[in-house]
Amino acid sequence: MASSSPAILPISNPESTTTAAAQPPIATPAFRAFISNISDTVRNGLSKRRPWYELVDRSAFSKPDSISEASLRIRKNYSYFRVNYFVSLAVVLAISLLTNPFALLLLLALLSAWLFLYLFRPSDPPLVLFGRSFSDRETLGVLVLSSVIVIFLTSVGSVLISALMVGFAIIFAHGAFRVPEDLFLDDQEPAATGFLSFLGGSASNSAVAAASAVAARV
Repeated sequence: MASSSPAILPISNPESTTTAAAQPPIATPAFRAFISNISDTVRNGLSKRRPWYELVDRSAFSKPDSISEASLRIRKNYSYFRVNYFVSLAVVLAISLLTNPFALLLLLALLSAWLFLYLFRPSDPPLVLFGRSFSDRETLGVLVLSSVIVIFLTSVGSVLISALMVGFAIIFAHGAFRVPEDLFLDDQEPAATGFLSFLGGSASNSAVAAASAVAARV
C-alpha cells in the first residue's frame, strides 16, 4: 500500500500582505473629478477670450499723454482683455519653465507629491515609505518643508518670479499703449475683482474640492 504524502498548503507572507494593505491605491474618482473640474475651468475661461486680432491691432496703439491716462487705459483694457492677458501670462510662464527643464521637473515632482501623497490618498491606513509609517500631519509637514525648499532654495523661485515680472510688464505695457475707445466695453458683463475672476464657478468648484480634501486630512 503506497504511502500518501501530506497535502501541501499555500504559504502566504504576512509582512508583504501588511505592506500591500498599508499602501492603498490613489482615490481615482476624486482625482478624476479634480482633473475634470480643471479642464472645465480652462474651457470655460478660454471661451470668454476676446479675438486676438483686437489685442494686436497696430492701428489702435498710441503713447498715453499722462500717467493717469495710462492707468485708465490699463483698467479698461484689463476689463476687456483679462482672459487674453491671463493666457499670455500662462504662455510666458510655460516658455520660462520649458527653457529651464530642471525647474520644470522639480515643480512637476512637487505637484505630484502633493496630489498623490496627500490630497487624493486615503487617510487610513497611514502612508508607509521605506518601511516607516507617516501620519497625515507628518506627511503634510514634509510636503510643506519640501515646497519651501523647492521654491525658495532652488532655481524654481527665481524662474517663476522672473517669468511673472516679464509677463506683467508685457500686460501693463500693452494696457497702457492700447487705445480702448474702439472696444465695446458697455456690452461686457460687470467687471470682477480678481485677475482669475473669469474662471467663475468651475474654478470655485476646483478650489472647494482641493480645500475640502485638505480640511478633511488636517
